[in-house]
Amino acid sequence: MASTNITRPSGDVGLPTPTPASTPTPTPTPTPTPSPLIGWLAVSSVMLGIFSIVTTEILPIGLLTTIGAGFAVSDGSAGLMITMPGLLAALSAPVVTVATARVDRRLMLGVFMFLLAVANFLAAAAPDYWLLLVSRVIVGIVIGGFWSIGAGLAGRLVPAESVGRATAVIFSAVPLGSVLGVPAGTFIGELAGWRTAFVVMGALTVGVLALLLLVMPSLPPDRATRPSVLRGTFRSVHARFALLLTFLVVLAHFGTYTYITPFLEHVTEVGPRLITVFLLVYGAAGIVGNFLGGAVVTRHPRAAFGIAAGMIALATVLLPILGRWQIGALALLIVWGVAYGAVPVSSQTWFAKAIPDAPEAASVLFTASFQMTISLGAMAGGLIVDGTSPSTVMTLGGVVAVLGVVAAGAHFARRLTWPDKT
Repeated sequence: MASTNITRPSGDVGLPTPTPASTPTPTPTPTPTPSPLIGWLAVSSVMLGIFSIVTTEILPIGLLTTIGAGFAVSDGSAGLMITMPGLLAALSAPVVTVATARVDRRLMLGVFMFLLAVANFLAAAAPDYWLLLVSRVIVGIVIGGFWSIGAGLAGRLVPAESVGRATAVIFSAVPLGSVLGVPAGTFIGELAGWRTAFVVMGALTVGVLALLLLVMPSLPPDRATRPSVLRGTFRSVHARFALLLTFLVVLAHFGTYTYITPFLEHVTEVGPRLITVFLLVYGAAGIVGNFLGGAVVTRHPRAAFGIAAGMIALATVLLPILGRWQIGALALLIVWGVAYGAVPVSSQTWFAKAIPDAPEAASVLFTASFQMTISLGAMAGGLIVDGTSPSTVMTLGGVVAVLGVVAAGAHFARRLTWPDKT
């Protein structure tokens, strides 16, 4: 939403002062659209940036027990590596969006990619666990800032007729990073140690930074998201439902999936190599779920979100029972992967449909709520797994996912219609 400054000349005393409600919002100076090739390369650089961020964020999940053993901390304490970035991202998303509203977006994206590379290399070299957690704080700030800025840039990089496709490309980084980050990190960690996994991510981030600086055009800000705009989004019943659904489903997922490696080790009793295979299969299923969810959610957002929540509930509740056998655990991980692959696109689409006139504000809400819930889920799961067992975590997560199904059903039962863009 554009910021309006009203100036009255000194000789204007006889004219009424215009009110904000009656003052037309000046049309921002459009950013020249780059050539099609450069525009799509710029879109790809944003997508790769988000992929690097998402992968870095969840990289410790598959390495949780290895890192914890290396620093002599419990699985629950090691879960802080997931908790802290989500918490910092939720706080930094609105703060960074408002504070940097007048800074060139190309510069900000470059700064965040640089910080992400520093965080990865710091994690790889950390001699103590507290320094590793410092690197995760940096990751959290990067998540909130880069996501809130980068998610809405498609319209400034490609022609109008290609904006929808470009936006889909940018958001494809979420499921790709989510479903591939854990198995890839586990695979590298198994081959060369967990520190090597962070070195590889640091090198990838440096490559993305170079690409971004090479192909991204200058992007002076043409709109500013003010605190009043963010506050106003909570008046939408659809936005409140989006927050509730995101909270329940993401809480259920990360409260359980953060501790899937301890579950497979202690309940299914499989070794590190087979765990890597299981997580790779989960990742492949997640990619399928992303495309299935993306195909359904635009026309049927309630069904997409509700079905995804139901499948997560089914998988997590049955894991303590059927997950004792390798074939049972693998089958349920496939169901789980397909379900979670549809969650990020379902959540983002619901926020976008709920707040059609403020896309950047919708992106901030999506980022903040998703990341805060990742933090809360990992924290809650850590407390439970330290006090009980991985099986108990799975069961309780399934119960929370069932509440997500109920919330999606409540939105349908109220026969609420989506607002139109004005």
